[in-house]
Amino acid sequence: MTLLDAKPEQPHSKTLRYAVTGVAAFILLTFALWFFVLRFLSEKRAVTNFMDAVVTEKFEAAYQIWKAQSSYTYDRFLGDWGTKGYYGPIKSYRIEGAGSPSGSSGTVVAVVVQISPESTFPDETDPKSKSTRVVAIWVQGNDMSFTFPP
Repeated sequence: MTLLDAKPEQPHSKTLRYAVTGVAAFILLTFALWFFVLRFLSEKRAVTNFMDAVVTEKFEAAYQIWKAQSSYTYDRFLGDWGTKGYYGPIKSYRIEGAGSPSGSSGTVVAVVVQISPESTFPDETDPKSKSTRVVAIWVQGNDMSFTFPP
């Protein structure tokens, strides 16, 4: 009897095969859920806290959440995010997504936010939606400090 003449083995039970396949599928789905949905959750939460402070005009709290370097003073911060600043006034926002920018270190996450001067975020068909702006905020993953993209 040679190797090619051997009878194929029959599994004793299909239960083991189904159990292994089910566990492998569960692990794969769990990883996919983490990778596509939960991977940048802490960075999105930090940006949500920041944007909530800006919308409610608590700029000192927002500046503390930003964790600015010494070159980005509070006056420059108000010039960007204040009610009469470059992005202001901000009355509502929507987080569009987050991802790792290409060419950056692995700890930086870019969170894309749409901001609007309207108290309720306008629908895309609403003429007021032309006043919305898109802002990218880079979040350092190790200390949750913010910066603008270079």
